[in-house]
Amino acid sequence: MAVGENSQKIQHIFIIGSKSIGQYGGYETFVDKLSEQHKDCGDIMYHIACKANGSGSMDETKLEGVSGVHRCGRVTEFKYNNAHVFKLPVPEIGSAAAIYYDVAALRYSIGYCRKHRISHPIFYILACRIGPVMGFFRRAVRSVGGRLYINPDGHEWKRAKWSPMVRRYWKLSEKLMVKNADLVVCDSLNIEKYIRKTYSVYSPETTYIAYGADTRPGSLSDDDKQLLDWYSAQGTEKNGYYLVVGRFVPENNYETMIREFMSSHSERKLIFITNTDERFMAELENRLHFSRDSRIVFAGTVYDKELLKKLRENAYGYIHGHEVGGTNPSLVEALGYTKLNLLLGVGFNREVALGAALYWKKDRGDLAALIDRADRLSPEKVELLGRKAKERVRTAYSWKFIGDEYMKLWRNSGQR
Repeated sequence: MAVGENSQKIQHIFIIGSKSIGQYGGYETFVDKLSEQHKDCGDIMYHIACKANGSGSMDETKLEGVSGVHRCGRVTEFKYNNAHVFKLPVPEIGSAAAIYYDVAALRYSIGYCRKHRISHPIFYILACRIGPVMGFFRRAVRSVGGRLYINPDGHEWKRAKWSPMVRRYWKLSEKLMVKNADLVVCDSLNIEKYIRKTYSVYSPETTYIAYGADTRPGSLSDDDKQLLDWYSAQGTEKNGYYLVVGRFVPENNYETMIREFMSSHSERKLIFITNTDERFMAELENRLHFSRDSRIVFAGTVYDKELLKKLRENAYGYIHGHEVGGTNPSLVEALGYTKLNLLLGVGFNREVALGAALYWKKDRGDLAALIDRADRLSPEKVELLGRKAKERVRTAYSWKFIGDEYMKLWRNSGQR
């Protein structure tokens, strides 16, 4: 795909680490929204790597506005939001596939710069998966006049799903990524503080740009058939439930949320919108016997964005138990749509919500007591918290604001 006659006047940014665009997790939404914000900026050109196969792979037929789909060898390319998107095939090698994918995407991007004689490119790597080879790639990036930026995400090495050996790898990889980066872009002030303190020996250059959220009102009405059918299936109604949206992993504190809700006196339901893992589900059932409590509902996944917005808007409250990571997308989205938010009181969550939420600890009985108190809040208090939450998102986490922050970063990159 040609890069145009004025290539040398354009800041080219190669984004590596997202599996796809707009279809799955936080990074996938990030590249979608960032490219959308900058699609009419003539001095910015995004090149976005995606997976051609395997879990979370890119399916461009699910996007609107795709053009110029073609094959170049084993790589499929197309244009979306004026960005150049390239899909790379990845071998089925288990958890190592993510490492292979990042390496292949970075190698392809450097080769693309050489082929098209792109000057001063920025390679922006999302997450810290390929630290052991970053010394080599730092030299390769320098050979094309480029700069290496990374976004460390959260504390991947703390996630309970990883074995001790894999956790050691993630920690080492993070260390080597920071060591070799020209700039570390942190989506949380707490993450930035951690990077500066933990890797002070490398004097890392850092900056803070948060994750964004969609703040546009939903399009569904309260009597929409799709919405009412969903309510009927879950046995609930508007304001009749607390909502949890997030990955079904131990570090998101599903056990604490279920146990505490079961201990509360709430007559509302606790509805989880999440993928499920049979093994983890069985462990929770064995410890909590939550299936005996009709208030606990696992509703599966909801990929319809408008329906999910409406479910957030109509929830009485949102409960957030994430404690590993930076600015969590599901939290920012909850603040944008749900009036009453009950958050685990760790630094990441307090940094995002400030005084627009209520906070709980993992101590036995703490969340249960907060749920009982939340059920008794006056409508005026709930409305006040809702206004604070929306204002917090509007001023600090809207995609317009985040896009403007990244534009400043790209345009000032030559001064670093």
